[in-house]
Amino acid sequence: MDLTTEQLAEILIGIARAQNAVIDAMERASPGFRNTHAVPLITLAANMRAGDPRMIDLSSRILMRLQGRVALDTQQVKADLDRLLGAAPAAAPAPAEKPSAASQVPDFSNLDFNVKL
Repeated sequence: MDLTTEQLAEILIGIARAQNAVIDAMERASPGFRNTHAVPLITLAANMRAGDPRMIDLSSRILMRLQGRVALDTQQVKADLDRLLGAAPAAAPAPAEKPSAASQVPDFSNLDFNVKL
């Protein structure tokens, strides 16, 4: 069976909606559950601090998007999948001349720590 990225995106969104229904049920049974327990754990699972998400983070990020008020766009999830599936590993740069120790030290001479009144 061959799945397209659009079909895979729709499956992932469907799973996230089912998970969101469980979170909604917990929220109704125990008000405050979503913001107190669910969202912090989903944020952790989605690895939101990482600037470049990995494939393993995608399903949690989709669920995280459902926690907001913005409608979830299948095309955006498809674009994320295309980027993650089609991204070839970056080639290692050719070894260049090793920089000298002086060029590795940042220049802090322009910093001003004087108190401004």
